[in-house]
Amino acid sequence: MTNKDSDGMFENDWEEGRELSWTEADWEKYLSEHDVAVGEYLKFYEQLSEVTDRVDEVARRMGWDMQADEVVPETEEEEEPEASTFAEDFDLYTVHRNPVHIATKAIYLGLIANWERISAHSEHIHSAQAIGTLGSLYRGREHALQAVQSLDMGDYALAICFFKRALRELNDTLNRLAQESDDSSGLHARYREFATPRLFDLREIWLRVMNECRSADSKD
Repeated sequence: MTNKDSDGMFENDWEEGRELSWTEADWEKYLSEHDVAVGEYLKFYEQLSEVTDRVDEVARRMGWDMQADEVVPETEEEEEPEASTFAEDFDLYTVHRNPVHIATKAIYLGLIANWERISAHSEHIHSAQAIGTLGSLYRGREHALQAVQSLDMGDYALAICFFKRALRELNDTLNRLAQESDDSSGLHARYREFATPRLFDLREIWLRVMNECRSADSKD
C-alpha cells in the first residue's frame, strides 16, 4: 500500500539526517503563509468564477505547474543553513504546500462561509437544513484533506478511499441543496446557484488526482 520508491506526482524526496529546529513562532509564520496561499487561491478563483477552465487558470496564476510530477514539490539539496527562518532555511515541504490541499481548503472556505451567513437567517432557513448542509460540507472537506495527507505519504489506495468518501459527501451536499425549500426569500436558491459549480470543480480536481493515484499505483 505504501509506495516509497514510486515515481510520479506524489513522490517526495525526503533527505535523511537533516534536522529542523523551529520554534512556535517559526511554525506560526509558516502556517500564516499557508493561510495567505489559501486566501490567494480563493481570490483568484472568485475572480475567474465565470471562466470555463478556471481550475487550470487559477493554478497557473498561483504559479503551479500542474503536471503529474509537480503536485508535490520536491525539496532540493542545499547547504545546512545557519539561521532557521522560513526564507533562509531549507525549502521545507509539508502537506500545507500541496496544491490539491490548498485548492480544496480554499473552495470549501468560500462554500462554508457563505452557507454560514445564509443559515444565520433562521426565519428563512430551517435549522435542521442549516445544520445538515453544514455538516455535509465539513465532512466532505475532512475526507478530502485526509486523502491529500494519504497521497503525500505515498498511500495511493488509501487516498482513493478517502476521495471516494469525499465524493459521497459532495453528492450528499448537492442532494441537500436540490431539495425543495420553504425559503421565500430566495436565499437557498441563490446559494445553490453559487455552490453547484464550485462543488463540481472540487469533484473534477479530486477525480484528476484519483486517476493519477491509480496510474502511479499500477506502476508498482
